[in-house]
Amino acid sequence: RLTKVGKFLREHHLDELPQLWNVFCGQMAFIGPRPERKYFIDQIMEHDPRYVFLYQIRPGVTSYATLYNGYTDTMDKMLRRLRYDLFYLQHRSWWFDFKILVKTFINICFGKKF
Repeated sequence: RLTKVGKFLREHHLDELPQLWNVFCGQMAFIGPRPERKYFIDQIMEHDPRYVFLYQIRPGVTSYATLYNGYTDTMDKMLRRLRYDLFYLQHRSWWFDFKILVKTFINICFGKKF
């Protein structure tokens, strides 16, 4: 059960702020494919082995896929997120990262639910 503060933090994705520590330690990036649990990685790999390409870059606190696909609760959404992540991998640049960061900030400020 969430408190009002907890609900606000979750709705605005501020509950993920502790991940910034992982960024400062070099384990994560601000922008990059969201990390996934091994159980789901194995399932995704059965449908699309291109998931291994995501290991080329560090996982991120926010991602292109999260902006346009939201949270994933079905295999179809997981595969769609993979396609977005692969698109990001092929087109990543400082400018693309900047646009993702700005869009994420706008979504957090205006409460878009991912």
